Amino acid sequence: MIEPAVMVRAISAEEAMGRSADLTEILRDCVDGGASVSFMTPLAPDKAEAFWRAAAEGIARGERILLVAEEQGSGELVGTVMVVFAQPENQPHRADISKMLVHRRARKMGVGAALMRAAEAAARAAGKTVLVLDTASPEAERLYERAGWIRVGVVPDFALMPDGRLCDTIFFYKHLR
Repeated sequence: MIEPAVMVRAISAEEAMGRSADLTEILRDCVDGGASVSFMTPLAPDKAEAFWRAAAEGIARGERILLVAEEQGSGELVGTVMVVFAQPENQPHRADISKMLVHRRARKMGVGAALMRAAEAAARAAGKTVLVLDTASPEAERLYERAGWIRVGVVPDFALMPDGRLCDTIFFYKHLR
């Protein structure tokens, strides 16, 4: 497999705030492209920026890690994924994968796979042994299955697509042992 020409790394809360315009661009591009990632179209820049501000606050509190994929050379951000550690008291071994976003211009180049490998490594380094995620995207579903994630099942009409249509959501898990 050819490695993508990106570097994946965790960023601090301060850097997330400083790069909020770049993060907002990725989120808005994904929502504009039809990704069911908690937002409706049109996604106003201030709403997207508020999301990233809240994520940065979670990073600062140690509740999550934000990983970014940036193009080597230009340093332009092309993707994100979060590992969310904030779980109930009886689930200290588990984390959620959230906001796995790849800008449409960088898709099908291995960016998503690189982000997922880094997310799994970050979770493992934090002592997590079970990861959970959900998706409404057939392309993401294939990515997760290729990476060894186990499909649990489908919840019909779980969420809305950005245009307001109901969509099913597929849940996955992965053991990191």
